[in-house]
Amino acid sequence: MSAPCPQLLVAAAQQTLGMGKRRGPSRAVCLHLAGEVLAVARGLKPALLYDCNGAGASKIQNYLEELQRLGFLTLGLHILELGEDSLIVSPEHACQHLEEVLLGTIAFVDVSRTLPHPSVCTIDQLQDLKGFVAEIIMHLQGLQKNLSLTVSCSKLHSTGWNFCTLFGIFLGYPAPYTFHLKQGDDNCLAMTPLRVFTARVSWLVGQLPVQLYSFSVPESLFAALKDVLHTWEEALRNRCRIQSDFADLSISSEIVTLPAVAL
Repeated sequence: MSAPCPQLLVAAAQQTLGMGKRRGPSRAVCLHLAGEVLAVARGLKPALLYDCNGAGASKIQNYLEELQRLGFLTLGLHILELGEDSLIVSPEHACQHLEEVLLGTIAFVDVSRTLPHPSVCTIDQLQDLKGFVAEIIMHLQGLQKNLSLTVSCSKLHSTGWNFCTLFGIFLGYPAPYTFHLKQGDDNCLAMTPLRVFTARVSWLVGQLPVQLYSFSVPESLFAALKDVLHTWEEALRNRCRIQSDFADLSISSEIVTLPAVAL
């Protein structure tokens, strides 16, 4: 694909994602959003959680359709509504990722507030979550039967789902946080050293890199999660090698300690 015109990408977002009399996102946010959408289409990340403003699924659908009209997207992406949030997904790539999750390719970090410190667990120890993931896979498989080049939208009715954990899975994190919902959404991460990983790729000449991933794991569990993190990194590097839209993958990490961590 030839290099897209930044001005057209900015205009597409600002014209379709505006809220009332307010214009759409800023130029920088528009370009980063377009880069993330392209990364989803190219399979570099399973999904994108739309959080630029309060635009709903219909506006996001208009935005993706405008990107298609510009020739920026050829694949018909899907907007999946979970609760009050919208995920932009490629049903094929997302389904493959979720199936791998059920096979135990990622770990989970339990940060329930009653724990003295975070602990590692597997999806087999989280049977409710395992059922939710299986339900989402069935939903995505149904969408794939009617795949077309058009942008589509659907909503999953969710009761008792841990959205924090599900979003972590959908965003491709190798070790999403989880916690017991009955204990509230507080956690045991306060004043816990966290290793924050960030993955970026270059895209448009003269523009800031696109941030593909940003997630953390407790530093105390880094050794226990090392194999999972290595597998995630190698898989991402391999996916980057087989596409030509993005280059110069950079993965960095730093340790931070915060008085409180909101999930």
